[in-house]
Amino acid sequence: MRQRVLALLTAMVSALALAVFLPASSASAATCGPGWTASAVYTGGNVASYNGHNWSAKWWTQGETPGTADVWADQGSCDGSSPGGGSGGSCDYPAWVAGRAYVTGDIVKYTDGKFYQAEHDNPGYDPVISTWYWEPYTCGTTPPPQGGFVVSESQFNQMFPSRNSFYSYSGLTAALGAYPGFANTGSDTIKRQEAAAFLANVSHETGGLVHIVEQNTANYPHYCDTSQPYGCPAGQAAYYGRGPIQLSWNFNYKAAGDALGIDLLNNPWLVQNDSAVAWKTALWYWNTQTGPGTMTPHNAMVNSRGFGETIRSINGSIECNGGNPGQVQSRINSYQSFVQILGTTPGSNLSC
Repeated sequence: MRQRVLALLTAMVSALALAVFLPASSASAATCGPGWTASAVYTGGNVASYNGHNWSAKWWTQGETPGTADVWADQGSCDGSSPGGGSGGSCDYPAWVAGRAYVTGDIVKYTDGKFYQAEHDNPGYDPVISTWYWEPYTCGTTPPPQGGFVVSESQFNQMFPSRNSFYSYSGLTAALGAYPGFANTGSDTIKRQEAAAFLANVSHETGGLVHIVEQNTANYPHYCDTSQPYGCPAGQAAYYGRGPIQLSWNFNYKAAGDALGIDLLNNPWLVQNDSAVAWKTALWYWNTQTGPGTMTPHNAMVNSRGFGETIRSINGSIECNGGNPGQVQSRINSYQSFVQILGTTPGSNLSC
């Protein structure tokens, strides 16, 4: 019995010694999960790391920063590098290494101190020489979601802080399927530039996505071209400007409706009552109509003719060639702001 007690006492002393002399850090922190990014969509239970902690989403979220929104539950500190976006668009990207394989979306810091993003998989080509494989990246921005619209909902809200709730992000994304080439043609730079150009023009047309219908009601009866064989069945004053591009005239409602499979000639009010329909009419004009210009705004952007050419296709001689330089500059200002939000450059030929 005495020997058993002595053995027990010896074991207790050894345990106490270990507790005293072992460093507290021996209990290692959890490994950091994928880094949080503002553009990603998270659902309940998804884990992301941010600022040295793992966070678990309680429900669906996008663009809400862990630690500042109730949707995230703190799972405690973590160690190790995060394979994802880190701190949501920080500048902590690895140095480029010649001959190291990179995949599309990788971001590196080059020897000139600038950042580049892989546009295509490559075996370590030089970013400033192989422009097919690399494009400049503005540090501090979030890459677009893979396979998705190049504008995230948080970026959209940043562009339009006072927008009318009618112009919803979900309405816009629901309309994208009607014209899959929009903001989805060419390099990532061109995709971002086209999205910014489109949104800058609709911002100008609607006062920052505030106005759904044309504000000058005196113009309403003027948009009925009675020479058309179908006339104006919804009424002479029914075809006033509506939606993001302010669609107007009976013949435009007829053409847009035919292209989209929606009877807008007889029911033009759909453009002011259905967000997705409104966005579709704007995309219809952008992708298919030259207006007073020589090409569609879509073609102007994907063929590098510049933002100025999109202005010409929308308002032509009313603004271009000295018609109204103030209005042109207003559109340019919005475009320059939006490309900055999207982390790209505006390109050339901004004015018309």
